[in-house]
Amino acid sequence: MTTNKPVAKFKAGAVSAAVWSHEIVSNGRTMPMLKVSVERRYKDASGEWKSSTSFSRNEIPLAMFVLAKAFEHMLAKPEQDEAPEEAVQ
Repeated sequence: MTTNKPVAKFKAGAVSAAVWSHEIVSNGRTMPMLKVSVERRYKDASGEWKSSTSFSRNEIPLAMFVLAKAFEHMLAKPEQDEAPEEAVQ
């Protein structure tokens, strides 16, 4: 089932990873496919919140951390939905 909300979300500073579940058809069977998106949130000069998928040198370890958490989630519960957000500080 395709959903508009992530099945899990992991955050470290301004960087977050969201795990999404999508249905695919393979060999005539419908099955869930988990995918991950990563973003950095920031305020622009006018104070408006923006998102970016590019990271500075200091943000790369944060991206690696949230991706590792998302990967752990995918391995532990590949077909099970959890709470929409799990903050990691």
